[in-house]
Amino acid sequence: MKKSAAVLAIVALISTPVLAAQNGGFVDAQGKPQATQGGFQGPAGSKATVAQAKEMKDDSWVTLQGNIVQRVGDEDYTFKDQTGEIRVEIDHKRWNGQTISPNDKVEITGELDKDWNSAEIDVKQIRKLP
Repeated sequence: MKKSAAVLAIVALISTPVLAAQNGGFVDAQGKPQATQGGFQGPAGSKATVAQAKEMKDDSWVTLQGNIVQRVGDEDYTFKDQTGEIRVEIDHKRWNGQTISPNDKVEITGELDKDWNSAEIDVKQIRKLP
């Protein structure tokens, strides 16, 4: 009885890492897992210009296209499109390994943070456009 309990415990310990390594998700017809990071896919916010974003309510979600033209702080940058400029805050983790220069057109999605006399976008996603 003790031997079978010990064997069962050993088998359980050995198979635990194998079971933990399986992340689940969709597998295509050829049996290949389709890796995704998960999350909602759909409208991410109002597509707008900088001028339109400055007129929106605080905490609005917005998507802008333009260029990041200057770094003004550790995580603060100046974003510019054809209608104007706005300060954006981009956490280091949001870059996702992308290298972006002022010449690169990007699409940013984030939350508008308005104070009495200023507006800023807290960027949640940044994507380099072709």
